[in-house]
Amino acid sequence: MRIVQFELEGARAVGVVDGARLRRVNTLSTTREIALAAIARRSTMEEVIQTLGYGESHGYDQAQAENRILPPLDHPDPAHCLIAGTGLTHVASAQARSQMNTKLGEQADAELSDSMRVFKWGLAGGKPADDRPGVQPEWFYKGNGNILVRPGAPLPVPDFADDMGEEPELVGLYVVGEDARPYRIGFAVGNEATDHVMEKKTYLYLPHAKLRFCSFGPELRLGALPEAVEGRVAIHRQGETAWEAPFATGEANMVHSLDNLEYHHFKYDQHLVPGDVHVQFMGTSVASFGTGFQTRIGDEFHVEIAGFGRPLVNGTIPATPAYAYGRMNSL
Repeated sequence: MRIVQFELEGARAVGVVDGARLRRVNTLSTTREIALAAIARRSTMEEVIQTLGYGESHGYDQAQAENRILPPLDHPDPAHCLIAGTGLTHVASAQARSQMNTKLGEQADAELSDSMRVFKWGLAGGKPADDRPGVQPEWFYKGNGNILVRPGAPLPVPDFADDMGEEPELVGLYVVGEDARPYRIGFAVGNEATDHVMEKKTYLYLPHAKLRFCSFGPELRLGALPEAVEGRVAIHRQGETAWEAPFATGEANMVHSLDNLEYHHFKYDQHLVPGDVHVQFMGTSVASFGTGFQTRIGDEFHVEIAGFGRPLVNGTIPATPAYAYGRMNSL
């Protein structure tokens, strides 16, 4: 089952995707509410939705055209929606994985860059065979719900940015129950937009490079993640495709297991606040920056993954500065 959140006559609604129609779920108007109901009933999201039943159907195309599609999971207080991600988690193919293992195996850790060292550790210990956690991945904080851009809307690019590049990824979506335990509700297509030029200057600038607007959706796929999925990312410029590439994701194409990535995020007490929403970008093996392509304001990103519904589309616009140098207020 795939669901979306959308606006309807000034209110919010959850719709189950049925071809070109959205079947509105009765009674509960947000994905988070449905998730909390499922947790309380010790049930699944799909079972709760089936129990609630459906109201009228609404046109999916029209909702998209009118920019009424919302992120498929959020929180009424954006400060309680934590957006984070993991990097150095993917290899492009089995052949690339074999070559990488050989290359890294020939070098001592001290001879490798910090990034390659962490990637090597992931290859060796990111998928533990027993019940103990594996090596921890690279992890970064991206922001709270205020940096979420709805599917179809443009991503604001700050004036201090060196770049605004796409990162096509799977996104894990979670709600923390009243029992202070995290519950995975499903996955979505995401664009974890990043300032790659700033990141390239030094890995110490990674935290700065990640604090950018991002988007995911439009659909949330409930249930388990397929072992392997294929996607495609494209950048449109003035109505034409300026760059595109396929990408593979899912655990079969990752050096960390999903369990391992989730453990190292939720092992921290501060990530277990009841009612909070967590959005976790899972990493990618493809980005246009790595091929020498440079994005521009006005470019439009298209990301799609087979089996995850309609593509995620976001343009880019200049951001309005919220704070200027030397304008600190004193009390």
